[in-house]
Amino acid sequence: MKRRGFIGLIGVAAMLPLVSAAQDKVPVVGLLRSTTAGPFADLVAALRQGLREEGFEEARNLVIEQRWADNVLDRLPGLAAELVQRRAAVIVGNQTAIEAVKAASPSMPIIFVTGEDPVRAGLVASLNRPGGNVTGVTFFGGSQLNAKRMELLQEIVPNAKTVAVLGDPGYAAFERELPEVEATARKLGWRLLIERAGSPSEFETAFAKFAKAKADALLASGSPLFTSQGKALAALAQTYRLPTIYDVRNVAVAGGLISYSSSLSDAYRQAGEYAGRILKGARPGELPVLQATTFELTINLKTAKAMGITIPPALLATASEVIE
Repeated sequence: MKRRGFIGLIGVAAMLPLVSAAQDKVPVVGLLRSTTAGPFADLVAALRQGLREEGFEEARNLVIEQRWADNVLDRLPGLAAELVQRRAAVIVGNQTAIEAVKAASPSMPIIFVTGEDPVRAGLVASLNRPGGNVTGVTFFGGSQLNAKRMELLQEIVPNAKTVAVLGDPGYAAFERELPEVEATARKLGWRLLIERAGSPSEFETAFAKFAKAKADALLASGSPLFTSQGKALAALAQTYRLPTIYDVRNVAVAGGLISYSSSLSDAYRQAGEYAGRILKGARPGELPVLQATTFELTINLKTAKAMGITIPPALLATASEVIE
């Protein structure tokens, strides 16, 4: 071997520990969700925005490791373990995913984004002082949001008598909120038809039952599964010409008729801000749980026209987004 080449190799070898040490100093933020990645690019962008507002940016002083379970919940423990082994400084995720992180590491700093009441769900001790290694953002609205969605359905289908409800049996919040949905239906004079679908293969069967019962409208409850399969649900609603309201904007954008919810993307921006604060040394348990305050009423006018549905002008005027 030539002397110059030999010296060069010695120099590279000497630099390797320094390069590795520099890489180890770059903090890692993990993003873990139980859903597919496709419909949620806006959430990743929002997380990046929140981190950027705290001075952290990919390719400069931050690495974001993403893991998506593709609605196969059995994959979550393994994905959570990967992020723990990757020595993530903090992991952000939806509630279903966060449960796997807590099992993989009881001390890992965690930021959840959930549509449930985090105290009732057992995620934190209280909203103001979460305690432990967990905090997050909730866009929980419970009965208030469901009641509002049902009122919006009544505006679109004023003569509705039978209204269907589609729930995900794998999402505990659905069963907890169902009594309140039933109470609201009684006030509106509706007969409810409740069906559960725990996988995309069960969607068609549920819609066929709705059609057989001559349902006038549908309330699609919230769940990570339904959100990630929003395009399929919207397509079935159009096929069966069933006016449907959803719990997140993403589904209306994917072809659903109407949605009403807190802003999911803004919740992930807030989660990004909290992740940045934790990277700076803040303790999760001392950061109060944030509550989303931005609400979105999204109406897909293109879908309404395709289904032969007339959206009242007064409702259109109050929409935060109209898709034409």
